[in-house]
Amino acid sequence: MSDTSSPKSGLTISWRVRVAISLLMLLAVITISVTNRLLTDRFTESTRSRAELRIALYSGNLLAELRQNAIVPQLLARDPTLIGALNSADYSLSTQRLISFVEEIGAASLMLYDIDGRTVAATDRNKLGSQHGAQSYFVDAIRSNATIFSTIKRDAGGYRFLYSRRIQDGGTTLGVIAVEVDLQKFERAWAGISDAVIVMDSSGEIILATAPTWRGLTEPEALANHTPQSAIERAIKATADWTALPPDAYLQGEAVMRLENKIPFRGWRMTSYTTYASVREKVNGVLALEVMGFAILLALTFYFLSRRTAGRLAIFQRESAKLRALNAALQREIAERKRVQETLAVAEQTLVQSSKLAALGEMSAAVSHELNQPLAAMKTYLAGARLLLRRNRPEEALSSFGRIDDLIERMSAITRQLKSYARKGQEAFSPVDMAAALASSLSMMEPQLRQRQVEISRILPDNPVMVMGDRMRIEQVLVNLLRNALDATKSERNPRVDIILSAGETATVTVRDNGPGIEDLDALFEPFYTTKQPGDGVGLGLAISSGIVSDLGGRLIARNGQGGGAVFEMQLPILGADTNIEAAE
Repeated sequence: MSDTSSPKSGLTISWRVRVAISLLMLLAVITISVTNRLLTDRFTESTRSRAELRIALYSGNLLAELRQNAIVPQLLARDPTLIGALNSADYSLSTQRLISFVEEIGAASLMLYDIDGRTVAATDRNKLGSQHGAQSYFVDAIRSNATIFSTIKRDAGGYRFLYSRRIQDGGTTLGVIAVEVDLQKFERAWAGISDAVIVMDSSGEIILATAPTWRGLTEPEALANHTPQSAIERAIKATADWTALPPDAYLQGEAVMRLENKIPFRGWRMTSYTTYASVREKVNGVLALEVMGFAILLALTFYFLSRRTAGRLAIFQRESAKLRALNAALQREIAERKRVQETLAVAEQTLVQSSKLAALGEMSAAVSHELNQPLAAMKTYLAGARLLLRRNRPEEALSSFGRIDDLIERMSAITRQLKSYARKGQEAFSPVDMAAALASSLSMMEPQLRQRQVEISRILPDNPVMVMGDRMRIEQVLVNLLRNALDATKSERNPRVDIILSAGETATVTVRDNGPGIEDLDALFEPFYTTKQPGDGVGLGLAISSGIVSDLGGRLIARNGQGGGAVFEMQLPILGADTNIEAAE
């Protein structure tokens, strides 16, 4: 009987082993499939988010570089040294002056052309004497009052990006100043990442790309006929069998993630292609652990069901050693990938902080400009208080000190704008009485009005005129307008300033003076445009005021009056009955 029961027992054990292995394999397949799908979706979204952050950062840096260089021709076109060189045809010092400018600006190069299009000064001395009279960027700049932007295709491949503007002296055109923008540095920076990045103009032609052979083509032509950079190609080959990932586009027939971002500059667009290599690596790391766990479980099953066989035990031990080595290798690879991701995150945060610091520098220059008026008023009040104390009139001196305290509070409010720059948006607006704001602004200007003996005429309505806004910023605009009116009447024997507050569809504050009027209305609100003597102003007041009024939903208008003098109107949306109720609540 023992002989007959032994085969049955062996068959029973064999059947149990097959069932156990089948169930374990089925569980492993289901677990790995579900894990694969869930983790693939999760890591794909994470990769997409990082790619969206990168393309937004690249677009912002590219736009910042273009805007930074756009204002350079305006400033150089007013440079007296360059104007004098064009007038006298003496260019011995012009090239050296342009070299000193390019080091501060960070542009690729600067060129100065005379009226015939000949290069008379350039940061690249090899370009001296070259003729550009027939080029579109020279002809368009001569014909236009604005700065001209041109994209020029190089003979050797790639593009040049040029800002040009004509130089005038007393209505006579003397030549053209050109600034070449170095956008190729972004291509060099993008080449160090695993993404492929292209920038297309409004016609769809590729003007910047990490792959040099893509320039000058459209996107379909580049994807169909040209290979991507080697990093992309290697990643695509590694993901050739990863069919679970959703493709956005194809490079050489393989799926990649495509993201597009519009650049608010002449219809430009930026597109990036990101491989799924990092997603595969992360998912494979988790799946490898699961596979290892199921392999160990399977090995244990074999061990408990077949522990009587020494040969099977030896096989299990060898497989366990291999799995441990594989686990160690996977752990090292996961740690390395994590370190690379942390380095990338630090680099991206550093770029964001650099952009914010650059913007803070520009804002601090504007805020320092607005501090000049309170400082001048404080100086006057201090002088008056000193005189009153010498005459033993302390009560009146205390009144002057109270006004100085108000001015200090105003300066603190201005500096708080700089501190709050890191927050997106501004604090909530509140109802503002325009008559009270006007009275506060006149109080700040009282020392200058008393010193100059300017006749002030005010016409105010009987009812309050309310708007929704920031009272400190509204007073900032009013002080700028009053200060400009006082400056405009310096040469008048009987200076006069008329102030009219009216309410209709909008709340309108009109400031009119009897000065000589405005010579150039087109350039009035441009940054750094001023008619004052050097040291009296930098030309930021009206540009800042126009921006403030625009942020409040209104507009700032300037014109010459019929009887002479300048007229400025600040128009703000009036606060209606419904808005009053909401504000009160």
